[in-house]
Amino acid sequence: MTARTTHDSSACRTSKHVRVQHLITADEHSLAELEALVATLPLCSTGRVFIEVPDASWIGHVSVPARMIVTWLDRSRRSGDPGTGRSCAPGRALARAVTAWADEMLCDEHTSDEATRVYLLGGYLGTADIFDHLTGVRRMDAAAIHTPERFGLVAAR
Repeated sequence: MTARTTHDSSACRTSKHVRVQHLITADEHSLAELEALVATLPLCSTGRVFIEVPDASWIGHVSVPARMIVTWLDRSRRSGDPGTGRSCAPGRALARAVTAWADEMLCDEHTSDEATRVYLLGGYLGTADIFDHLTGVRRMDAAAIHTPERFGLVAAR
């Protein structure tokens, strides 16, 4: 059997894409919100959790369901925009990682609340970039993306 190398409509109908998956983001300021959210998820939940932190001293253990993957993004080990020589600004590593994941893993026909539940808990800059990418490029319904009310992205729904 040959491994599938393209992400097309046939691949999107496979069983791994039929389940509801979760995409959750957080940063060092939203770890308590993240833990509260994860505690409400069913044990059989699948998906990804991306957490951006200032440096490795912030990396810890977050209890998630067994079928979820946690990715820690250490800002101090990442660069800013290519060619600038600057350090990574808050929200930048998170936005890069999540938009790359979304472009690879989200199918156009499965970007509804039924297929992917998105919770963006990180800071405003990264969250706004991710929200714009998911609604603009990935054509996800804004109502399927949960963001903190204080960011004002709710009005875009």
